[in-house]
Formats: sequence, structure tokens, C-alpha cells
Amino acid sequence: MKVLVVGSGGREHALCWAIKRSPLCDRLYCAPGNAGIAEVAECVAIGAEDVDGILRFAKDNAIDFVVVGPEGPLVLGLVDKLEAAGIKAFGPSAAAAELEGSKGFMKDLLAKYGVPTAFYQRFTDADAAKAYVRQHGAPIVVKADGLAAGKGVTVARSEEEAFAAIDEALVGGRFGSAGAEIVVEEFLDGEEVSFFALVDGATAVPLASAQDHKAVGDGDTGPNTGGMGAYSPAPVLTPDLEARVMREIVEPTVRGLAAEGRPFKGVLFGGLMIVRGADGKPVPKTLEFNVRFGDPECQTLMARFKSDVLAALLASRDGTLKPEDVQWHDAAALCVVMAAQGYPGDYLKNTEIRGLTEANAVEGATVFHAGTKADGGRVLATGGRVLGVTATAPTVREAQARAYQAVDRIQWPEGFCRRDIGWRAVER
Repeated sequence: MKVLVVGSGGREHALCWAIKRSPLCDRLYCAPGNAGIAEVAECVAIGAEDVDGILRFAKDNAIDFVVVGPEGPLVLGLVDKLEAAGIKAFGPSAAAAELEGSKGFMKDLLAKYGVPTAFYQRFTDADAAKAYVRQHGAPIVVKADGLAAGKGVTVARSEEEAFAAIDEALVGGRFGSAGAEIVVEEFLDGEEVSFFALVDGATAVPLASAQDHKAVGDGDTGPNTGGMGAYSPAPVLTPDLEARVMREIVEPTVRGLAAEGRPFKGVLFGGLMIVRGADGKPVPKTLEFNVRFGDPECQTLMARFKSDVLAALLASRDGTLKPEDVQWHDAAALCVVMAAQGYPGDYLKNTEIRGLTEANAVEGATVFHAGTKADGGRVLATGGRVLGVTATAPTVREAQARAYQAVDRIQWPEGFCRRDIGWRAVER
């Protein structure tokens, strides 16, 4: 098969790396890709959200299967257009992708089909939203309805902070049309976990759990980011809790989307909060749904994936998914994100990274590229999150040691990372 992966981040590098190993893959392209992806795929200079450009390339090059990485092109209907042209694609339709494209739609769907989540209300009027905040008090969460590049969520510790977030979205227009409506919801206190399932429209097969680290600094301090590291599996999600997540969250959501005439195909990514019930026992609740692999969680999942990834993604698209399509290595995987100085604010660009070959030589380690470009024989940092240094080992503690050993071989003075990725699992 000729396969095209859409995207340019660490998630897409991990997907390309895994797909390349499939005996079904004869030729692999990535649009637009990055310096690391160029080592395993042919990079094509087409932006991930250039739907017409990707469609044209897929037709002109007789692409058999397109794997869409980021949420943007999914919400824009890339899968619909490819399928209409007779090209198989992995990912949900635009109608099903609204699960991530609109937080209000997602919350209404969960409420309708009895999926446990935080109580909430939708607002377009700032005064009404503030009255709701006064009624419920802080802490409380304010979310822009649409896609805001991970920047649209405020966990407000005071009513004043919530009011400022409301004004920023509804009065100041910080998020444009994505913030023309907001969701104000209950603050859930617990341990956050990412859970993934492959879905073929009707059947959902659990993938694995992972835990992301959103805050920029050690000890979960500083502003939130797109993710500074992850590990899989997450010990907080026991086998009993995982079965409960499938039964109470994933399966009702999949049934609900089908009943609404929006059957979901692709990867369903649940951001969950494990809270304590009245009896003191852990209870999973849904913070949000995403309609694609997480980044950096995808790097850890692909490192642990034992089955043929391409065959599993095809089965999801074809409606033939079976539990045996998904097999895992017993090893744990841990990914440390290296970011450019200044991230998540204004960050340095076009600085040179050395030592990548030496880092990749560490046993069990793979350096996935996110924001990089090749410049002759040099690799330059072009994004905020730049590398995902990933390692596998029998335990999270050993995977952590290997990942940081690889990090320490990378020569990039203008970069930084957290030094405590995996601390919860190691502490356990």
C-alpha cells in the first residue's frame, strides 16, 4: 500500500515510525512532516489543513490510505473529502469530529447518553456566565467551545479569575469564533489520565492508558502546555477501572454518536479525571474527548504497540475491528518532551540541535521529532515543543532512566525539559 500520514508533530513521527514497520506499507509519505519524519517517510510540502492540496496529492499519487494525525483537518472534513474521492482514510467524519470541535456539543451528547462528566452550562452572554459562576463559586472551569490550540481552558481558582476568562473569550474575542460560545463547568479534583480506544463505527477496542504532564515546570508548576511528557501504562487506571471506562464512558459515547447519525471511526481519546466517590472508591469522569491520538501520549503508545499498527488502523476504517487486532508489549514507555526556551510563551527558533545519533543509541530509546526542520546536514528547532525523547523498559522507573540518559546526550543549549516526567508512577 501507498500510505500518506497528515501532520508534522511528534505524534505523526511516531505514527510514521510504526507504520513503516508494517509489511502492508510499500511506500510512506507525510504532509508536511519534519526533519525526523524525513528519515522514515517522503515529506511533501503541503500543510496539514490544506484539505484540497492533500486531496489533490492523494489522487495524483494513487494513495491507498491516508492517516490523519491532528484534529484541525478532521474538523474541516478531510476524511469526508478523501472517502468521497474513493480514497480510504483513518479518522472520523467532520460530523463525528465535532466531539472535539465543539465542547458544548460534546457535553450535550454526554448528558443525553448518561456519560459521567462534570456539571456544566453553555453561554454566549458574559453576564449570564458570571451569574452562573457566582451561583457555583470557585474553583470552576471556563472553556472556549471551539478549537483554540490547547489554549482555551482556564481552571479558575477564584471567581475573579473566572470572570477574566469569560471576558477574554466573550468580550475580548481572544479565541475568535472558537470562543464565541463558552462552557462553564464544575472543577473535578483528582488524578487525570488519558485513555484511548480504536473505534470502527460500532465496535470499540481499548488501546491503553497514558498520563500526560501539562504544566511546563517540575512538580507540575507554571503555565499549562501542549504536554511536556507522558508515560504508558498509567498505574492509576487499574484493570477494573479500565473496564468501567469502556462500559460507562467509551461504549455509551460510541452508541450515542451512532444514534445521532454521526458514527465514529478512528481513535477516541478520553481525557478522564479519577475522582473519589462518596464511598471513597475511585470513579472515572470525562473531562473531554479528542478525536485523534494525543501528543506526547502517541509516542508512548506506538513504542508499546506490538501488533501491525497499519492493519489495526485499516480495520478501524473498514468496520472490521476485533480485540485481537491490538496487542501490546509488556514494557512501559516514557516520553520526555524537549522544548525551546521561552515555551509556552514566545520561544527561540532556528537553533541547532546536535547529539541526536548518540541519543538514539541509548538502549530502548527513540527520539521523535516535533518542531524541527533539516538545514543541509543540520537539524534546527522550529517549534515550541521540539523533540519527544522516548524510551521503553520493563518498568516506568527504568524507562524514565533511559529517557533521561538519551536527553543528556542531546546538545541543545537553547532547549529545556522537565526532569520529573513519570513521577506519579515512580512514586507508586
